[in-house]
Parts: sequence; structure tokens; C-alpha cells
Amino acid sequence: MVSLASSQVIEICKDAAGIAGNIFAFGLFLSPMPTFMRIMRNQSTEQFSGLPYIYGLLNCLICAWYGTPLVSPDNLLVTSVNSVGAVFQLAYIVLYVMYTEKEKKFRMFGWILAVFGLFAIIVIGSLFILELELRRVIIGTLSCASLISMFASPLLIINLVIRTRSVEFMPFCLSLSSFLMSASFLLYGIFSFDPFIYVPNGIGTLLGVVQLLLFAHYRNSSREDSAEGLIVSYS
Repeated sequence: MVSLASSQVIEICKDAAGIAGNIFAFGLFLSPMPTFMRIMRNQSTEQFSGLPYIYGLLNCLICAWYGTPLVSPDNLLVTSVNSVGAVFQLAYIVLYVMYTEKEKKFRMFGWILAVFGLFAIIVIGSLFILELELRRVIIGTLSCASLISMFASPLLIINLVIRTRSVEFMPFCLSLSSFLMSASFLLYGIFSFDPFIYVPNGIGTLLGVVQLLLFAHYRNSSREDSAEGLIVSYS
């Protein structure tokens, strides 16, 4: 009886953490909006790169596949957040292609085909693995590696903040959303006993704390007018 009650409490906590993570993720998905408003206003992608959104799309697709019942049980909240993330990333890519130069258009189309081709290989290849646990381990390892590399991308921003002693290129809302989402899915992974979720999100939570501490330390030395020349993409 006690064991049943404990498992129910854990399940409720897990669902609450997953729902919170889905909500906080919207802050990350919306973070590139100012950049794309500038692109649409200027009718040009200028020196901005579209590759972060290509990588973000691939990351979301892999993680969404990991959350499906065909790979791991009872992880639909992982699929939902990454499915929404994939839609956002694809929308940003379409906008980028609309306003970029002709040469870059063909290059972006090539990257898009490569992403969906690689994802198709991952999905079809994993379905040939009949043992569900082995399939979960392989796809989980891929999603874990993808998430860790994504969470490592703020290291460049952290280095920039320390060098310039300014948080001009590290928006507070983005750092806070990243921390809250990572912390939520860290708890979700712990309650799920799933290392493929709590390990990368634990790293993301730690990096989020570092960013918030840096923001608190350097915010007074930052310039009031923030430049828009740096794109940071999360998914």
C-alpha cells in the first residue's frame, strides 16, 4: 500500500515537472523572435547564420523520437515539447530561406534535406532493432549527446560575457527560461529514473545557474542599448 502510494506521488511529480518544462520551453522557442523581426524589417539575413536552427531542428526531432512509445515508455511529455520545438525551428528556417541570398537558399535546402534524411535513417534503423531496451539505449544515447552539445553552446556566450564584462549578448529572459526548462526536465528525468533525460538536463541546469550568476555580477557594467548581432538558438 505504501509502495503504491509512493509510486503515485512520484508519477504526479514527474508529470508536474514535465508540464512545467513544456511551459518554460516556450521562452526558449520564442527567443529568436527579435532576430527574425529584424530580418523581416531589413528584408535581409545580413551576417546571421541559419545553421543553429538546422541543428536545433535535428536535435528536436531526435529527442521527440526518443519520447515516443516505440522507443521509451511513458515519455510523451518529452515528445510534445520537442515536437513543438521542431515546428518553431522549421518556421525559423523557412523565414531564413525567404530572406537570404540565392546561394544560401540552396545551401539551406541541402541542410534541410540532410536533416530529414538523417532523421529518417535513425527512425527506420531503430525500428529494425527488435529489442525495445536496446533501441531505447541507442536512441537515448543519441538524444543525450545531442542535448549535451546543445547545452554546451552557451559556453561561448559565457566566455564572451567574462571577456567583455557585459551581459549585453546574454538576455536575462533567455538565461532564465533555459535554467527553468533544464531544471524541470532534470526533475522529470530523476522521477522517471531516466539518465538519458536527467544527465543532459543536469548539465543544462548547471550552465543555467552559471549564466544567472554572471548576469547578476555583470548587469551593472553592461551597456543600456543591446546589439542584435548575435544569435543564440536553443531547442
